[in-house]
Amino acid sequence: MAGISVIGTGNIGSAIAGIAAEGGAPVQVVARDAVKAQELAAKVGGAVAAFGEPLTGDIVVLAIPYPALADVVATYGDALDGKTVVDVTNPVDFATFDSLTVPADSSAATELQAALPGARVIKAFNTNFAATLASGEVGGVPTTVVVAGDDDAAKAQLTEVVSAGGVSVADAGALKRARELEAVGFLQMVLAVREQVAWTGGFAVRA
Repeated sequence: MAGISVIGTGNIGSAIAGIAAEGGAPVQVVARDAVKAQELAAKVGGAVAAFGEPLTGDIVVLAIPYPALADVVATYGDALDGKTVVDVTNPVDFATFDSLTVPADSSAATELQAALPGARVIKAFNTNFAATLASGEVGGVPTTVVVAGDDDAAKAQLTEVVSAGGVSVADAGALKRARELEAVGFLQMVLAVREQVAWTGGFAVRA
């Protein structure tokens, strides 16, 4: 099974690292905060690296805020060539909480793919709250991770890791569908902020 490097030790990064470890994938935790990285790595039985050090995973999950994607590109650049790079971000304008910050005909994932032409970018996890990834359910319905990307082999690679960890995957198609996924992620966040749904709930997918 492919190894996975998770950049970020927040709730979403921790949940994804936990899923990967549960399925038996080798996990590398990457962060600037050494203490948090050590804590998460110990929890999932993974290795630790400081941000900027080599990434050992075939899959690299960017469990970071959207503005931090530029730092990843600047720091790793060509080192991500050939890797499956998973964009988890929702490019929300947090100043107004009223829109996405990317053009209407684009997405954070599309921008990331353009910045990393040698990588295989996938959009995933952005429509899931961390609590539903950790618990494996949304309101009594099994959690489903919706993915989008242009490389079928990369999506299959991520699907294997996620499925082995006990979470279902639905393939939304090409990377251009990331725009819709980011809109769904944004809407879900708006509902949670307005206390219409809980941060432990959200949208569910039924087959």
